[in-house]
Amino acid sequence: MQRIAVVTGGGSGLGREMALALAGSGFQVTVTGRTESKLLETAAAAGEVGPVGPAGVGSVRTAVLDVSDGLAVQAFFANLERIDVLVNNAGTGMPAAPVEQVAEADWRAVVDTNLTGSFLCAQAAFALMLRQDPKGGRIINNGSLSAHVPRPHAIAYTASKHAVTGLTKGLELEGRPHGITAGQIDIGNAATAMTERMEQGALQPDGSTAVEPTFDPKIVADFVARVALLPTSVAVPNLTVMAAGMPYAGRG
Repeated sequence: MQRIAVVTGGGSGLGREMALALAGSGFQVTVTGRTESKLLETAAAAGEVGPVGPAGVGSVRTAVLDVSDGLAVQAFFANLERIDVLVNNAGTGMPAAPVEQVAEADWRAVVDTNLTGSFLCAQAAFALMLRQDPKGGRIINNGSLSAHVPRPHAIAYTASKHAVTGLTKGLELEGRPHGITAGQIDIGNAATAMTERMEQGALQPDGSTAVEPTFDPKIVADFVARVALLPTSVAVPNLTVMAAGMPYAGRG
């Protein structure tokens, strides 16, 4: 039986690479996001993936979805017969700003996507994993190094990613009796559009600006595929993958 995976935020960047890696490992993948043209680009790219998985090449389907819309999330998961792996990858940030200048609307937009969106999708997937036969599955949340240490002027993103860690731990605990395992991958400076600024210079805790190293996002995608292929009798609570030499401990 072909395994089924869903990758949110799969229209570009890390989400696209994760979807392609899962398809290359034999999964039938549905990528979700808010921009249909980007999702279709991911699906088209899947046709170029070679048969690297033991089950051959999977397929990539698309679904336009705003993960912060609870009714839309419920409707999407109601149309799935089964889910073996959910990758909660959809996320957003906001322009850098000191805490006293953060607009409430910007705060809510970040939290609604990064935290509430991850919860809504995990909740719906969890319920389906309980009902399906055989029951069980795996949820992989995209954390960030910001789930551990902050960057300057990024309080909304930092708070949302710290909260994702609590979400992951809660899901792992509640899923334990049901063959549902949850884990988190914390990524530092994978080379995507979101990290292009690192190559120009990023604000550091001491007020200076410094160029930071990046690394190939396909490496992250490979880790996600490897974890996804594990039996649910094996848990991977947390995995950190980062560019060597980037600021991490204390962001200094």
